[in-house]
Amino acid sequence: MGKPNVGKSTLMNKLVGENLSIITSKAQTTRHRIMGILNGEDFQIVYSDTPGMLEPKYELHQAMMHYVTVSLEDADVILLVVELGEKLDENILARFRQIKTPIVLVINKIDLGKGSQVDDKITYWKENLTVAHILTVSAKTGENVNQIIELVKQYLPEHPGYYPKDTLTDRYERFFAAEIIREKIFLNYEQEIPYSTEVSIDEFKDDGKLIKMRATLFVERDSQKGILIGKAGGSLKKVGTEARKDLEEFFKRKVFLETHVKVADNWRKQKLRLKQFGYIE
Repeated sequence: MGKPNVGKSTLMNKLVGENLSIITSKAQTTRHRIMGILNGEDFQIVYSDTPGMLEPKYELHQAMMHYVTVSLEDADVILLVVELGEKLDENILARFRQIKTPIVLVINKIDLGKGSQVDDKITYWKENLTVAHILTVSAKTGENVNQIIELVKQYLPEHPGYYPKDTLTDRYERFFAAEIIREKIFLNYEQEIPYSTEVSIDEFKDDGKLIKMRATLFVERDSQKGILIGKAGGSLKKVGTEARKDLEEFFKRKVFLETHVKVADNWRKQKLRLKQFGYIE
């Protein structure tokens, strides 16, 4: 866990060897708790990729921070991820001072470091935060990522695996389909559109050769609907084309994707809508 946009999702994808979490340069891309499962001959590590820690402004943020709280309660070890240029945030880190679970501070993005910057940051964090270990990595390049795996294994309790050996995640196919489409929205639109859009998979039929999929893209206002669709439907078509290519790579077969856009007024602030979209049980 850590603040938005520090590279948590990139790191988990690298740790489990699969692109389970969507990644963009925009903050708050991750909205759910996504589990990535790494199996070895004598171990099973269950990583929880959590939304970036923030001060909630509305109901969606509250639900996102609930995932963080639950993950803290479940964890055998906490990987607190910070980026190279980051400094201590008292509001966020205060909650960690009461936690007895071992904390490993992971300084990410060391590929951007110049001169003594990495060593200086290690010294800075040692002086400002008490943790069990400090590791420096680049989730982007994979540098030192294996050190995390070896360290985490030291904290694993002896216990039968929670999931079958061939399991990669606790999420279903529809979830990943929706996330891949949502990633393309984050990559293709600016300002509020990515944050105001939610994706629902209404139909998912797989005959082993072709997946037929129908998705509804919900926005909060009529004006956003027009922007999402674009002139003569061009913007939405571009999103659909890019998503279909990634969906076919993810599911390893042809995909027919149909998309529609609907307005769900202020859905981020409504508990009933958040329950519908799977943020609240």
